[in-house]
Amino acid sequence: MSSPKRAVLLVNLGSPDSTDVPDVGRYLREFLGDERVIDLKPRFLAKFLVNCIIVPTRAPKSAQAYREIWQPEGSPLVLTSRSVQRKLVAHLGPETPVFLAMRYGSPSIPSVLQAIHAAGIEEVLLIPQYPHYAMSSWETVVVKVYADATEHAPKTKITCVQPFYEDADYIEALHAVSQPHLDAHAHDHVLFSYHGIPVRHLQKADSSHAHCTITPDCCNSCSAAHATCYKAQCVKTTQAFVKRAGIPDGKWSISFQSRLAGEPWLSPYTDHEFKRLPSEGKKRLVVFTPAFVSDCLETLEEIEGEGKEDFLHAGGEFFHHVPCLNDQAPYIDFLAGRVHRWLGGETPTATSRLASARTHAA
Repeated sequence: MSSPKRAVLLVNLGSPDSTDVPDVGRYLREFLGDERVIDLKPRFLAKFLVNCIIVPTRAPKSAQAYREIWQPEGSPLVLTSRSVQRKLVAHLGPETPVFLAMRYGSPSIPSVLQAIHAAGIEEVLLIPQYPHYAMSSWETVVVKVYADATEHAPKTKITCVQPFYEDADYIEALHAVSQPHLDAHAHDHVLFSYHGIPVRHLQKADSSHAHCTITPDCCNSCSAAHATCYKAQCVKTTQAFVKRAGIPDGKWSISFQSRLAGEPWLSPYTDHEFKRLPSEGKKRLVVFTPAFVSDCLETLEEIEGEGKEDFLHAGGEFFHHVPCLNDQAPYIDFLAGRVHRWLGGETPTATSRLASARTHAA
């Protein structure tokens, strides 16, 4: 009996098709209209908020922000993701095709699943391009792929890679990419800035409803809730990296960027930290953004642009943002390692089975 035809599916966030306001508005409506991003009930109220208030207000501002980072060939996130795809193909060889989709925008998940089906692919390894679990990032990708596969690739078996926030190989890849920047730039503090989510999302993801934000020092206490706790996973990534890089206690901290008004989000807020740190004598800053594997609007415009300006204006003297893993060799090696494990018949981990159960129940 011949071996099944296998392929890899990478899924990242996505970007507008252009920096024109209508394209940005269309992208924001799809993104913010996702019920796992803005989960306000009833849904008609969420749609009204997104379509009539948020998008009309944010689209022109976001379009200008995208113009600040846009490259001649297009969106940095999409361009980097395509480069990752090409390099992973080169690493794996033609016998293991690699497909790329975006959760929002193009290429869409349904269109790529149709291509997978047309190519006669029988088994797919899904690798969401998010190291950490969050309802509004990793979960929405997995749910969307499984749901759309029932229509567009019903005979294809899909195996999903779990969040790899403290995987030793992932931490090693982070270290390999980042250490040269730490060595090259004299600094007195390292800030790990992660994408923000509402605090309520932590509580919603906690199946025990008795740990996240309830147990004292909940992120550092042992709990099964950490399998779906974004903040705990961000803490674990940071702790693992700090240990690997030998960054002393007191020389690093964690913050969270990007938020909407109206409810508490994870804190401390990155923009507040940029203004506060110089007052504590921390004036030479290196910033990591480990929640993102690809540089994008949040890293290039919010951190390298606005963040740097805020920090220097507040009295900082030096600011350096360490690029994301992007398409660098250590990340390609990490992805290839995960694919080789799958091709070798590795069984899903407990978290993978949990992800599958959550996906099919959603």
